[in-house]
Amino acid sequence: MPEWEAEISVDEALVRALLAEQFPDLDASSAELLGEGWDNSAWVVEERWVFRFPRRQIAIPGVERELAVLPRLAPRLPVPIPEPQFVGRPSERFRWPFFGAPILLGDEPSEAALTVDDRVAIGEELGYVLRALHSPETLAAVDPQGVLPVDFNRRADMPYRVAGARAKLQKLPADLWRPPARVEHILTEAEDLPPIGGSEVLCHGDLHIRHVLVERGALTGVIDWGDVCLADPAIDLMLVWMLLPLAARARFFATYGPVDEKRLLRARVLALFLAVTLAAYARDVDNTRLERECVAALERTLID
Repeated sequence: MPEWEAEISVDEALVRALLAEQFPDLDASSAELLGEGWDNSAWVVEERWVFRFPRRQIAIPGVERELAVLPRLAPRLPVPIPEPQFVGRPSERFRWPFFGAPILLGDEPSEAALTVDDRVAIGEELGYVLRALHSPETLAAVDPQGVLPVDFNRRADMPYRVAGARAKLQKLPADLWRPPARVEHILTEAEDLPPIGGSEVLCHGDLHIRHVLVERGALTGVIDWGDVCLADPAIDLMLVWMLLPLAARARFFATYGPVDEKRLLRARVLALFLAVTLAAYARDVDNTRLERECVAALERTLID
């Protein structure tokens, strides 16, 4: 069974019944499927709200973290993020929590036909967003009691991620992407990097190409914060490799600030791992645009 297989089917009848039951002031009949990811199903209601319903048990701690963190984080970032306005309680009809937030404009990069100039502009905006997210002031405001977990997905654990990347590359269909020798050179260089600690900041935790929204060459939202945690900033910098061509990276670092080579290497390995994983997912669900963007992300990650 693929790791993205749903444990619960969140269909139209269920969504409309839950909304009518818990939020009777909303027009439940307006609910329409927006999209599905590994862990959640997203539905548009009244053309102004997006409700996210978990599809797997593993997503529940992430939903709880989002409910706790997003209201405090949203005012501190220069880009919109989901702000829960409706919080659904577990019930006999649906045993997990869910929430609704104002809809955010934009599309995933794979749907947006971005030009190089677009990506350069987005790189500058992304630099401002991550500089704000990773600042000590944001951490103090969002997690004053220090209760968020530290890198619970082991994103910055290089021996673990290198082994995972190699395993996923071995399973990747040959007609999808053939990794050049450069990939193994990067993995070999990274696998002996020691564990890191003491440099934790507030991180999105899963900042890949499906979790940003863009429109007309601008960054319009950052979504899916279920993996928010304390970690080395390298784990969010993987998007720099996946999304941005060389010229756009220069613009990113001009606004974000300098990053040392070891941190960039960690981010690069994580970018390879996530791009390969998403490419396999895109092939499995027949999402050709996402597959094409993932292959391009893999190629971008190899360019210095």
